[in-house]
Amino acid sequence: MKKIEFLNPPEIIRRSNWRDRFETKVAQWLLPWDGEEAVGIGFIGIPLSKTSISVSAASMTPNAMRELFTTVTTYNIDHDVDLQELHARDMGDIQMHVTDLYKCHINIEQGLTHLYQTLPEIFPLIVGGDHSITCPSVKAFKKRFGGKVGIVQIDSHMDVRNLEDGGPTNGTPIRGLIESGTVEGCQIAQVGIHSFANSKPYREYAAAQGITQFTARQVALEGIHSIIDQALEVADKGTEAIYVTVDMDVLDQAYAPGVPAMVPSGMTSWQLLEAVFRLGQHPKVKGFDIVCIDPLQDPRKATVRMGLHVILTFLTGIMKRGKQ
Repeated sequence: MKKIEFLNPPEIIRRSNWRDRFETKVAQWLLPWDGEEAVGIGFIGIPLSKTSISVSAASMTPNAMRELFTTVTTYNIDHDVDLQELHARDMGDIQMHVTDLYKCHINIEQGLTHLYQTLPEIFPLIVGGDHSITCPSVKAFKKRFGGKVGIVQIDSHMDVRNLEDGGPTNGTPIRGLIESGTVEGCQIAQVGIHSFANSKPYREYAAAQGITQFTARQVALEGIHSIIDQALEVADKGTEAIYVTVDMDVLDQAYAPGVPAMVPSGMTSWQLLEAVFRLGQHPKVKGFDIVCIDPLQDPRKATVRMGLHVILTFLTGIMKRGKQ
């Protein structure tokens, strides 16, 4: 059995006694990795939320999502796609240190780096956790591809807070990537940035770094398809690969009650699903994470469920690559 550094088996494996020979649930398809087989798509949990500025139990999200694997099927009727055709496995969770947040970030970067070396064809579906996980994740992603990488960030927040006042938090991943030289600002596109959730000095920092930003209002007025196409142009130019990061607080609070930093007048569920479907179709998109869901603040797991649908719709886009 292959041993991946800092990667533990999934804590929860959901199965159901119900069987229908004409229907496949995600639980029957997204099985735990056996430690031997080659994997096309890897579900990877990163259960870290101690670095969240807002009170958050986002560390519980990977397991909360696994709990819902028996409730959804693998078939997307809108695009006539069955995800069973993809070879996907639940790889488990990156091991977190109980008290040392910097060590948690080291584990994320080293664990993902080792995973990519061991399974060079794997496409990572990373489930946080808070948004701080994106910085070490993209560092591993950059080492994997060697050349420049682009980022499409779907988020209400810019995540360019300074690193001196609070250290690496869920508000600093983009700043951390720029200041470490991992990603250039001109190859970062942010979609869904919200008023009264950011500050003018950080807007000026983002502009000075060349980050392209599309506000929630622009999404509402111009349409999500046009905005995503423009974002992909930014992330695609001169890069080897594109990393997509989705912060679920980009959604309007009516659609995402279980996020630590809710906003009104955010994106709708359909806008987000259309966005990730379009992103999944792009051949350079080779990494994905979803962050900032708090299962303890989530009535009837509405936001966790939406997050699972975001992942499955993104995978639908991957299956549609080159077919349209």
